[in-house]
Amino acid sequence: MKQTEKKQRWVPHQETLPQSGGPGVTRRILAYTDGLMCVENTFEQGAVGALHSHPHTQITYVVSGAFAFTIGDETRTVRAGDTMLKEDGVVHGCTCLEAGVLLDIFTPMREDFVTAP
Repeated sequence: MKQTEKKQRWVPHQETLPQSGGPGVTRRILAYTDGLMCVENTFEQGAVGALHSHPHTQITYVVSGAFAFTIGDETRTVRAGDTMLKEDGVVHGCTCLEAGVLLDIFTPMREDFVTAP
């Protein structure tokens, strides 16, 4: 397995490199270009995506599980099939209530995800 490369046309899941996204979180960088990035995050129950913000617009699709998600000053429980919009600079984070997977789409791509050790 190796790090996905920018503009890689085909990205087989079994060939993506699992990386730590924090305690109880596994991140996989999927396809991306300079302007767009797809990232899969697998959460164990109880894992936390700490409150943070970044200069990227982000859409999150809940593939499975349940999460208490905070965006700005509002917290809601989200489940499979739900989506959330987080515009650049908005503080957001989550706690995993039931183990699951989140699919994140960023624009522009998260350079910090591919340059981090």
